[in-house]
Amino acid sequence: MKKEEQLSIRTRGILPIQYIKTLCRFGIIRSEDSFPIQENQFQPNSMDLRLGTTAYRVRCSFLPENETVESKIQKLALHSIDLENGAVLEQNCTYIIPLLERLHLPLTGRMIPSQTQVGQNYKKQDAGKVEPFFDPQVEGTLLTEEPLTAKANPKSSTGRLDIFTRLITDYSHRFEEIAAGYRGRLYLEVVPKSFPVRVKTGQRLNQLRMRHGVSVIGDQDILHTHLKDPILFDESGKPLPVDTLNVKDGLFMRVSLEGNEHGIVGYKAKKHGDLIDLELTDHYSIRDFWDPIYAREDDYMILEPEAFYIFSSKERCRIPGHLAAEMVPYDTGSGELRTHYAGFFDSGFGGNIKDGGAKAVLEVRSHDVPFLVEDGQTFFRMVFEPNTEIPDVIYGKNLKSNYQGQALKLGKHFKD
Repeated sequence: MKKEEQLSIRTRGILPIQYIKTLCRFGIIRSEDSFPIQENQFQPNSMDLRLGTTAYRVRCSFLPENETVESKIQKLALHSIDLENGAVLEQNCTYIIPLLERLHLPLTGRMIPSQTQVGQNYKKQDAGKVEPFFDPQVEGTLLTEEPLTAKANPKSSTGRLDIFTRLITDYSHRFEEIAAGYRGRLYLEVVPKSFPVRVKTGQRLNQLRMRHGVSVIGDQDILHTHLKDPILFDESGKPLPVDTLNVKDGLFMRVSLEGNEHGIVGYKAKKHGDLIDLELTDHYSIRDFWDPIYAREDDYMILEPEAFYIFSSKERCRIPGHLAAEMVPYDTGSGELRTHYAGFFDSGFGGNIKDGGAKAVLEVRSHDVPFLVEDGQTFFRMVFEPNTEIPDVIYGKNLKSNYQGQALKLGKHFKD
């Protein structure tokens, strides 16, 4: 006998882990039968997405505004690569990889999975096809005030390896964003920039957040939150005075060029680096892939064009349990400096107030010309959104993390 379950979402914000799991049970988030969704894919405010069985080497990046991704691949593919036993993706080559997960989002605020509505991206040729749900023993009803949407972003380790990724969906004119009512496969554009990488089916390069409406926290709410539940700290772990916070459509943070205990302020990726196998963690020697950058008395440095750098933030931050955050680039207006980040910060990042937060790791590339960077220069901003409910699992507390309490830190594949 089937179990009946109902999920009612009334408040706007990011869906927590327990809601994401329910969407899987309802079949709104699905995967192929031979690759069932795993428990360790779930994060406090997001879900890891997994690489599928095939990668397509394509001539260029694209957005399939008027057609499916598959039809674009047929036009642009140079060759395909089997990923089930692992394969190497070469530097500066563009690959499209169908993911194991797919979405069947409702177009309205009510959805009964056994009577799934037809979304705006659901084509007539798909009518009548029935796919198994994540849990076929659950028959549920989803009730929402607004339709659900989704957004993707690279995982932390992906960004720190300088692997450029973007999610693509059928008939879309935007990367990373998934509209209400979307029904179909998810595809990942992958471009290794600094190092060739070995990938395999099931590995996770990006993650997905589910949204109920859009409810970004305003500047005054950021300041009020900081007063009662501090989110920004100085380098000693002491909460910053609220009148020192720089807020304008988000919370601005700065780059640090002060050295750590070894005098290192950052790292620069070596050219012509060796292969990195993504299955191997705590394995590679830092010096084989990175040149350390040491602190200078004059507190500045000049970035080499098109080189890739890792720095850390001046401030330390933490994300309270009722919020989720996203790191977004600070647009200098010059077009010469590109700071791209992994993006998502889950509830609980940086620990409790007494932990004094954790530094954000910055991935930086200067384009076209050399670019001057100074200690304490504004580099990025944090945008905060409420959770529709406090997550059952908190980052770094209930869930093991490679980066909780971090300072300047390379990806998990390198030995400390």
